[in-house]
Amino acid sequence: MGNARTQRIFSVISGLWVGSFIAVGFLVVPVLFSSLGDREVAGMIAGSLFKTTAYCGVALSGFLMVMANHLVRQGHQRYRLIRWILLGMLMSTIGAAFIIIPWMTSLRDQALFAGLAVRESSNAILFSRLHGVSSVVFLIQSALGLFLVWQATKNAD
Repeated sequence: MGNARTQRIFSVISGLWVGSFIAVGFLVVPVLFSSLGDREVAGMIAGSLFKTTAYCGVALSGFLMVMANHLVRQGHQRYRLIRWILLGMLMSTIGAAFIIIPWMTSLRDQALFAGLAVRESSNAILFSRLHGVSSVVFLIQSALGLFLVWQATKNAD
């Protein structure tokens, strides 16, 4: 595969990936909460969406890292910075997918088992803090994603 084609594929994949998780986080989830009358149901759907996008993010960031490594070996130096951006995105995605989201899901499930909404449970404060941390992680990932797409679509070295 030619270097120009590899760079284009990299740009398309990174643009679609970043665009999809930004659309979910800043468009779909707010619409869920404003449209559904039940915040608990909206939260469960949002959690499922974030979990799915996080798993896709782990796979896509790994794939893009392989592509970026190939492009660096081919002499495209701007992909050195892109690898660091991808690493930051991968770490934030792993943190969300395998630590924060499962922890929040566990707290929600415990509350539901007790017949309560999570905001009414004894874990409401912890859940709220985890929600805040996940929001910050998502904002960082979004900023890194925009920077990734910006760097990936720059003119050639």
